Amino acid sequence: MNPDSIFLNKRAIIGVVGLGYVGLPLLLAYSAKGFRVLGFDIDHSKTAKILKGESYIEHIDSIPLVEGLSNNLIDATTDFSRVAEVDALILCLPTPLNEHFEPDLSFVRETLDTVIPHLKPGTVLSLESTTYPGTSTEEILPRVEERGLIAGESIYVVYSPEREDPGNASFAATNIPKVVGGFTPACLEAGKALYRAAFDQVVPVSSPEVAELTKLLENIYRAVNIGLVNELKKVADAMKIDIWEVISAAATKPFGFTPFYPGPGLGGHCIPIDPFYLTWKAREFGIHTRFIELAGEVNRSMPEYVVQRTMIALNEKGKAVKGSKVILLGLAYKPDVDDMRESPTFELLDRFSELGAEVSFYDPHIRVVGPTREHQNWQGMESIPWCEAVISEAEAVVIVTHHKAVNYSELSSWATLIIDTRNAMSGISGTAVVRKA
Repeated sequence: MNPDSIFLNKRAIIGVVGLGYVGLPLLLAYSAKGFRVLGFDIDHSKTAKILKGESYIEHIDSIPLVEGLSNNLIDATTDFSRVAEVDALILCLPTPLNEHFEPDLSFVRETLDTVIPHLKPGTVLSLESTTYPGTSTEEILPRVEERGLIAGESIYVVYSPEREDPGNASFAATNIPKVVGGFTPACLEAGKALYRAAFDQVVPVSSPEVAELTKLLENIYRAVNIGLVNELKKVADAMKIDIWEVISAAATKPFGFTPFYPGPGLGGHCIPIDPFYLTWKAREFGIHTRFIELAGEVNRSMPEYVVQRTMIALNEKGKAVKGSKVILLGLAYKPDVDDMRESPTFELLDRFSELGAEVSFYDPHIRVVGPTREHQNWQGMESIPWCEAVISEAEAVVIVTHHKAVNYSELSSWATLIIDTRNAMSGISGTAVVRKA
């Protein structure tokens, strides 16, 4: 196969495995460029909705799906034997941590074992899941070689980390530079051809390991800086200094400072998880990544810090947390999306419930708690209605996510006590007592 020609003339069929927050935008990106795209997922409800032209992710419009279907460019299936039809297969799979904060590659391994027997010679195989350096070499290469495929000759194996930011209006899949590393020069050329077909800019690197570590560096950078500002928040609170005002003032420096903001804990599939992929791998080389692990400890402590601040605020009003009605405002891990993966709200639901509070949540983007790997006990819980009668009954409202769709003036008028972890009440007047946490 000549990778350049098959992608330049759009004869290639692109396969995408895993149709979530990364895979669905990829499927739409390639179909928008005129490629036939075949999506794979074990979740029949996702493939069924795609075939009906229905997006199941709030910030992704259904119109591109409908257009792709009408042009016979989009198909979706749970039948993985159809991998044999594609010329490129992009894997967008979960890479969570186990209970010991160690990498769980079970989704990657099981999927590789399922798809590799169906790959035809000349296929470009790309892993986009965030993982530790060496994963592609240790997990993909032996499996393709067992099938008699040779990287760079009969198969082109690359690693290209996803960089999706759900809900970001400025950056969508195709205008985010795409890093790619291949096992051989031929693999790299194939990877470049694959991604140049849909992305505005492709950034080639010398190996899959470089690409793997690039993604980890990006997210460790954020995790460490968030950990730093979370720790400073605790210090500032003790000194009765507004950390948000401090950050705002520091951000006026035109060089040498990038603002990061505190919160109730980390959420999303990347920032709370990715750093520990490197700490685990580093131990193989006798290196203890103390800085990264310390930041993780600080960030994981924030939900408990919010609970303690809420208890103190309730005590000031002569109330105990036990028996109190506590509303958590926001289930999504970030503003203005319906993505609840690894949301700190789940930790707060658990902790307030353990303390005997009558806990509930409100989120304008999430009507009901869906399936989760670690918090199945909350599945099916519904968001409370947004109305004065319900909000005014609560002893405390904890702002976990700063959604634009929330009317904070109404909240300030209806609630009696607000615990603000996001500085959402800044500049909002009303009758509620507001405590920052």
